Amino acid sequence: MPVLNWPTETASAASEDTPRFVHAGSNICLDFHGDPGSAQLVVFSDGNHHMALQEALSTFVIHNPAVEDIFYTTTPPRIAIQVLRKGRIDIGNLRLSITPHVFISPPAVMEQLVAEKLLHQHQPFMRSRGVVLLVRKDNPQEIFSLKDLLRKDVKLFLSNPVSEKVSYQIYTDSLRRLAMLDGIKLEFLAHPPGKPNPDKLIYGESIHHREAPQAVLDGRVDVAFVFYHLALRYQRIFPTLFDFVWPLGSLGREVCDINFFNYGLVGEGGEWGKSFVEFLKSDVVTEIYAAHGLDRA
Repeated sequence: MPVLNWPTETASAASEDTPRFVHAGSNICLDFHGDPGSAQLVVFSDGNHHMALQEALSTFVIHNPAVEDIFYTTTPPRIAIQVLRKGRIDIGNLRLSITPHVFISPPAVMEQLVAEKLLHQHQPFMRSRGVVLLVRKDNPQEIFSLKDLLRKDVKLFLSNPVSEKVSYQIYTDSLRRLAMLDGIKLEFLAHPPGKPNPDKLIYGESIHHREAPQAVLDGRVDVAFVFYHLALRYQRIFPTLFDFVWPLGSLGREVCDINFFNYGLVGEGGEWGKSFVEFLKSDVVTEIYAAHGLDRA
């Protein structure tokens, strides 16, 4: 289905080096949350655990009403890093000048920020429980294992190897490991990243935790390979639309690559950053994340 790729329509010309986050055909900012004007705490986070982070942040506000609001982002790390470096972002025609007090992202990303002296240090936070096959409700294509991905009538969705390198690497490493245990070869993974076989595989564009379920729902793909906690979220909020399957059953849970993410203060963390970091260590947050299918790292 074609979409309208609107041009930039700001009164002042956008600087070429200003980070941009825009998706053709869409004017919905699902991964920017809150009021940056009133929020006294700003959190930049990777997006795949957004459902657990939202509940943790809401609970923090309940315990600390003086914070009033929290502005937080749940974009791929690439975007959050760019905004941290530049201090601003253009979202379509909207420009935000914003600096986080707390940053949450995979360890390799956090190490990069420490090397750039944008963070002082970081600590382990949470981890995923593996990856699953997301399918339409009642699994009409009868996709129960990786062997079904070899069928000519089955097309797979993966995150983008350029715009979401971390998740793409975890997903493809997990697919190869599972395929080896299942005694099969997923030949479509042999294509160079960025040039998939369109009959077998499509990539998301920029933010797979929104795009994967949409692609399955639209029928552009038959199955998406996503973290368990994402599939759990989709099934909970859209119970009539999605199901998921563990590849290789319980064995698949043990061999899939695990996604870790850490947290750290940016500078002194403002008025509320340190309190929030301490809150992230609490049993309350551990229980919130566990309920969403994630574990303490």
